[in-house]
Amino acid sequence: MSGIHNKAEMRKTIESVGLVMGWFAVTAQLVLMLQNRVTDIPENIVRFFSFFTVLTNILVALYFTSMAFQLKKKPFSVFFKSGTITALATFILLVGLVYQIILRSIWEPSGLQLVVDELLHTIIPLYFLIYWFLYAKPLDFKFKSLWYWMLYPLIYFILIIIRGHFSKFYPYPFVNVTEIGYVGVAQNFIVIFGSVILLIAILVLIGKGKTKTIP
Repeated sequence: MSGIHNKAEMRKTIESVGLVMGWFAVTAQLVLMLQNRVTDIPENIVRFFSFFTVLTNILVALYFTSMAFQLKKKPFSVFFKSGTITALATFILLVGLVYQIILRSIWEPSGLQLVVDELLHTIIPLYFLIYWFLYAKPLDFKFKSLWYWMLYPLIYFILIIIRGHFSKFYPYPFVNVTEIGYVGVAQNFIVIFGSVILLIAILVLIGKGKTKTIP
């Protein structure tokens, strides 16, 4: 019994650390954006929530919060459904990979912004990936539990393009219609959406392989 209790306490500790990191990083990023804003506050807040990085880190922070405090009622109940942990691991891993491969080279943050950047794009993605590996269950590795999460990046892209058409603000260069046109954005979306499917497939294979090795 003590072993089970210790494992439960360890998991709760990991989740508590995750929620603290997540909410600190997201809140600090909002404060930094407001301090360095080039537009009015309402527009700046809308732009803040236009970043896939911010939205995905908020989802991860909400997940850790829901788990740590066992918030099983709606709307938090979605985080307890099979496949959610694998979907979130996929999206936060995508955040990290896109930043490292495409975005890291285009700017050089310093001070608190550097700390927040590394939390949002490196530390939290790796932290959640390790958490997923430790605590995901066999039902989290079934494709049928994951497909409805594909609506998340799809709806995100549609809303970003629609809003960008009117506001002329695009959060990332690879969705900037003004610079690369609709065809270029569509091509980038296909690549990113394909990457999501590939990452899900890889995580599912890893998860199923892990399950088979556990007696």
